[in-house]
Amino acid sequence: MTPSNRALFLERGHAHVYLAYGVSWMLDVSSEAAGVGAGVLLRALEPLEGVPIMQANRATERLRDLARGPGRLASALRVDARLDGLDLCQQGPIWLAHGDAEPGEIGQSTRIGITRDADRILRFYVRGSPFVSGPRSLNQ
Repeated sequence: MTPSNRALFLERGHAHVYLAYGVSWMLDVSSEAAGVGAGVLLRALEPLEGVPIMQANRATERLRDLARGPGRLASALRVDARLDGLDLCQQGPIWLAHGDAEPGEIGQSTRIGITRDADRILRFYVRGSPFVSGPRSLNQ
């Protein structure tokens, strides 16, 4: 554990926010019991609510590109270091919630944008969604 990754060691459901390559904020969700460092990177989302706010945050009108990719997602939601450690299971500036829509079919693929363990099947997404990030060949 280090000061920059301590949020990954919190109980499940906490935000781990970090700056990738000094350019883009990234948002992970802690995913294990307290004391075990692990998280899930949020790579994309389908904008359903708050679209005008996300468009202003990202300075784009194009719905598909508002939050397709982890850096774009963080920018659209105005994620930065102030949110590191936030409990995403409690209502706040951002939080995880269950929607009313039926989930689509879940696809899985190898990881993208990395070199270490790149062949592991650790990427999950809604099949056929135009909002999924990454190469189309991995989004089938």
